[in-house]
Amino acid sequence: MASHFGHPAHHYASIDTTMLAAADLARQGCSEGTIVTADEQTAGRGRLGRNWVSRAGLGLYLSLVLRPLVRPYAAPVLTLVAGLAVKEALEGLTGLRCDIRWPNDILVNERKCCGILVEMEAERQQVDHVIVGIGINLNHATFPPDLGDTATSLLIETGKDWSREQVLDPVLRSLESLYDLYLDGGAAPVLEAFQAASSYARGRRVVIEGVPEDCSVPVRGVTAGLNEQGLLMLEDAEGEVVPIVAGSVRPDTGTIEI
Repeated sequence: MASHFGHPAHHYASIDTTMLAAADLARQGCSEGTIVTADEQTAGRGRLGRNWVSRAGLGLYLSLVLRPLVRPYAAPVLTLVAGLAVKEALEGLTGLRCDIRWPNDILVNERKCCGILVEMEAERQQVDHVIVGIGINLNHATFPPDLGDTATSLLIETGKDWSREQVLDPVLRSLESLYDLYLDGGAAPVLEAFQAASSYARGRRVVIEGVPEDCSVPVRGVTAGLNEQGLLMLEDAEGEVVPIVAGSVRPDTGTIEI
């Protein structure tokens, strides 16, 4: 196991969500690197308020406590750190070629196999803790009808079963390595690595839903890299380049003039 991350470890057969358990431990003063895992989550959460399918024994459901000594405005780059780490770990473990859809969806053959949720508690000048939640589809053979065309698993992509322990160790090692890179070098090396690793970061025609979150009209454009805060830059039909703070990014299969 990683030398720092993963100690102590709390595991549950069933829990509502590892995110809440990890946040409770963080508020009680647990050390950085503490993890919470579960065989099953009954109320797993994804980004933008979505549910995360967390059936018993089929996935890696993990939450990690971090305590970076950074200002709150710098912490969102940790979302990119997590995505890079999972991509690196899964590619090294499985031989699959993975992509990252901003900010941190891990894709195999354009289908999502991993979701990441990062939540922070902070004072005005200092982060208290960050919880990194990771859900990886390991041994799902099928998905609910509404996810059938967009989700995949390591079993589907490789034809073999994967244990939670097999995947947990390389994920924690990659997380620790890239987290150290961020703490030592700041955002710049993380942003550079992310833009090299993601086909969505630059020159990709996309549609983004939920920008802002209460807007029902999708935003369309061509991605133009990341800014120094790790926000996705988007060039719209008028040639204006604007930052995307949040939203659900998808390939744009329609036709627009840029």
